Amino acid sequence: MEDLAGFLRIRRARVDPASVGIPTDRHRRVSGLRREEVAHLSGVSVDYYVRLEQGRATQPSEQVLDALARVLDLDDTEREHLYRLARQRRRTAAKAPGGRIRPELLRVLDLVVDAPALIMNHRLDVLAGNRFASLLYSLPLQGLNIARHIFLQESELYGEWEKCTLDVVGHLRLAAGKFPEDPRLASLVGELAMGSERFRRLWARADVRARAHGRKTYRHPLVGTLELHQENFALPDESGMELIVLSAAPGSAAADGLRLLGSLGVALDGAEERGPRVGAEGELG
Repeated sequence: MEDLAGFLRIRRARVDPASVGIPTDRHRRVSGLRREEVAHLSGVSVDYYVRLEQGRATQPSEQVLDALARVLDLDDTEREHLYRLARQRRRTAAKAPGGRIRPELLRVLDLVVDAPALIMNHRLDVLAGNRFASLLYSLPLQGLNIARHIFLQESELYGEWEKCTLDVVGHLRLAAGKFPEDPRLASLVGELAMGSERFRRLWARADVRARAHGRKTYRHPLVGTLELHQENFALPDESGMELIVLSAAPGSAAADGLRLLGSLGVALDGAEERGPRVGAEGELG
């Protein structure tokens, strides 16, 4: 899904020559830097850099990687991704972690009673969630994949849809570098590429992003706009899972919205308890 050669080619094409002191004119036909320019700026031979981009030089030193990261203007997340791609052939690729959730983690979810909380894996599958998370998404969480929800179902829940798409693709790119042998992740990427032109365009940019805390805007069909703050807690043991909690600032309109959402959920729960139930044979009882 992702390799060092492809990442270098894509990122080289995105560097503005003027930013590294190379004058340009209207006759320049190359997008970004030429291979020989990257080699010169990185302090390596042109032949060696060409072999890197062709996948024939498979063990670049840390000094070479540091120089390439500097020339390509990579941030910390992108730099770490570059090193990970370079190490893939030196060691056995990490296997995709399993999806088993410890019962203790489910108890932690139940302790979060006033805010949506979920556990997601590296593929953005929702593995578990509390009652408020189900109310926020207005659908069963079992089987929900956030990437599919955003790109293929084009849900109107996400207030900043375009930013969400950047975050999702950047996260999946990062996951592809961490777990290149995960067939389910490869299948998901293929499905998204087939079904969404925006996903294809963003995937081709090779951006990587680490999910982090920050503002998330939701447009809920019952309570309106919710400006929430997301905190991500990486779970231990290289599980690839994260606990995500969405909270509202005290006294904010979003806090009022969450309280209203909770009360509507209580009303709906009560209506279901009082209403007719479907029996074992599918009959109303």
